[in-house]
Amino acid sequence: MPIRIIQGDITQFPCDAIVNAANTTLLGGGGVDGALHRAAGPGLLKECRGLGGCPTGEARITKAYRLPARYVIHTPGPVWRGGRHGEAELLANCYRNSLLLAEAHGCKTVAFPSISTGVYHFPIRRAAAIALKTLRERLPECRQVEEVTMVCFSEPDWAVYQAALTEL
Repeated sequence: MPIRIIQGDITQFPCDAIVNAANTTLLGGGGVDGALHRAAGPGLLKECRGLGGCPTGEARITKAYRLPARYVIHTPGPVWRGGRHGEAELLANCYRNSLLLAEAHGCKTVAFPSISTGVYHFPIRRAAAIALKTLRERLPECRQVEEVTMVCFSEPDWAVYQAALTEL
């Protein structure tokens, strides 16, 4: 099962589930999180308020409202603190748990952003390697998910993910 890597705006990407690089409150923020909340409209924030947050590395699912998807899977990534505080495992858990939720909800297509590499400052080369390795390991276990797309916002991020994919 291939992993596609594209450059684009994840808020415009048609799929069954869009993964949100959320914060632990699930109430919106900057980067991908803020963009998804703005594009989805006020219904997303209202539904997220009822979830009571989400610990780092776990995932929660909501409707997608005005986004071109059925669901949004919210997963708070780790803040980079030098790499000695379990950041790599927490990041891998974001991808694992998001994929599990997509699978459980019958999603065939899933779009991921680059989790934790913006305001959380996870080094993008490490993050890309972790993301792609985790997805490649878990995808064969999926019966529902048929396609995963990494949607990179910038061309430099896209290039890092392309390079990481060839190094796997």
